[in-house]
Amino acid sequence: MVGMRSELVSVRTGGRSVVHDLTSECAAFVRGEQDGLLHVFVPHATAGVAIIETGAGSDGDLLTALDDLLPRDDRWVHQHGTPGHGRDHVVPAFLAPSMTVPVLGGRLQLGTWQSVCLVDTNVDNPDREVRLSFLQG
Repeated sequence: MVGMRSELVSVRTGGRSVVHDLTSECAAFVRGEQDGLLHVFVPHATAGVAIIETGAGSDGDLLTALDDLLPRDDRWVHQHGTPGHGRDHVVPAFLAPSMTVPVLGGRLQLGTWQSVCLVDTNVDNPDREVRLSFLQG
């Protein structure tokens, strides 16, 4: 019988833009499972998830690219919060709030340099949740 298991992971991002690596939490969540799909979902209007290399500068490059593409200034109609916060509400259109990763034999099927990451540019909300769901195949 196919079933689904799900849990929330709390992440403290602090008051700064961040690419937070969730790979170890994801790997621990699927450890001991068989084949299936891991679904990662961020239930927030100002954050997204990405599969990206971390630790070699790509995470910082992603934040710089978002700053270049979506400047934190007064052009945004959405005006509450810190100056430029309206752009945070546009980020999920560029970085989806969810992704699915294949799991075989309880192991994430990521490439050598791939990491599952929460991308949060909202400096007004330092506490985030990420929902991990495993759908058995």
